[in-house]
Amino acid sequence: MKKLIRYVFALLTLVVIAFNLKAQAPKQTNNKPTVATIEVIQFHSEHRCVTCLKIEKLTRATLAKYFSAIPFKLVNVEEKKNEKIAEQFQATGTALFLYNPTTGKKKDLTDFAFMKAGDEKGFEIALTKYIQDFLKL
Repeated sequence: MKKLIRYVFALLTLVVIAFNLKAQAPKQTNNKPTVATIEVIQFHSEHRCVTCLKIEKLTRATLAKYFSAIPFKLVNVEEKKNEKIAEQFQATGTALFLYNPTTGKKKDLTDFAFMKAGDEKGFEIALTKYIQDFLKL
């Protein structure tokens, strides 16, 4: 009988703890995410140089490591279907952008990307900072 009382008491304790944890969990007031949804877009031409390929590799690696929920889009500016987006970003070749499709805000990272493509760790650190700052806008 004592064992049964202990089991019931332990079970009730667990139930109380579970309800307290649920009550303390932050409540979501709507279905919208709390941070702005952004995209990372890399434009390129048909014939890609070593640096362009390196920028793609480093960008994908950084996103996978720190921002797996942020989509990466690779856009060939020479394809007819990409004409509108290339024009929107004024991209005619290799370019790297942060973009918020909700607000329309853009951040051109092309110069940074070319400057840091040879420095993997520096690229990762700087891109991470750019994304964090862009999310705060």
